[in-house]
Amino acid sequence: MTALQRLADLGITLPTPMPPVATYVPVSITGDLVVVSGQLPAVDGKVAVTGKLGAGVSLEEGQHAARLCLINVLAQLNAALPGGLASIKKVVRLGGFIAATPDFIQHAVVMNGASDLAVAVFGDAGRHARSTIGVPSLPLDAAVEVEGMFSLV
Repeated sequence: MTALQRLADLGITLPTPMPPVATYVPVSITGDLVVVSGQLPAVDGKVAVTGKLGAGVSLEEGQHAARLCLINVLAQLNAALPGGLASIKKVVRLGGFIAATPDFIQHAVVMNGASDLAVAVFGDAGRHARSTIGVPSLPLDAAVEVEGMFSLV
């Protein structure tokens, strides 16, 4: 089963990728490595989950935001690669940035929203290295931002 078929089985349709909001490229390819710039939890071009974990954004909302971020990472990959998601051999690394209060300590649980989806879409090839970092704020008041590194077939 392909990644796109797994997404369809999960009821997920990839959106049109958001254009960059500053001076950077959304996807950079070098050799067999692909890096996707940080993606926000956007739906229809608007950030869907704003605020901070520990101050109004629940753990479940944070996990949903991380999942939306990964959906946007996958949309960037699908649009940028000639073979779309079929070009992905492995999810190498995901990086998560969680906007949170200083006393919030469940960053890893929030980021599982993205990691669990990566495994659901790519199977064992979706298991990855990961960093999850708490930050005081993110662009457009997003609650979560996720970036990714992938290897190509």
